Amino acid sequence: MSSNQVKLLNSVTINKCPDAYKMVDSLNRTLKERDLMFGIALDEKDSSQMVFTIYDTAGE
Repeated sequence: MSSNQVKLLNSVTINKCPDAYKMVDSLNRTLKERDLMFGIALDEKDSSQMVFTIYDTAGE
């Protein structure tokens, strides 16, 4: 794996929440030095759900 790749660690589907981006932003700011990155997006199949994802950005 090259240093510019990210590794998917985990992904979970949750109920849509208007403030979820605040949690993701806080996690990204707090844990970026530990080579972790978080994301959230609407579920493509169900717009009432969101997909929360955790990535490892350290590479190998």
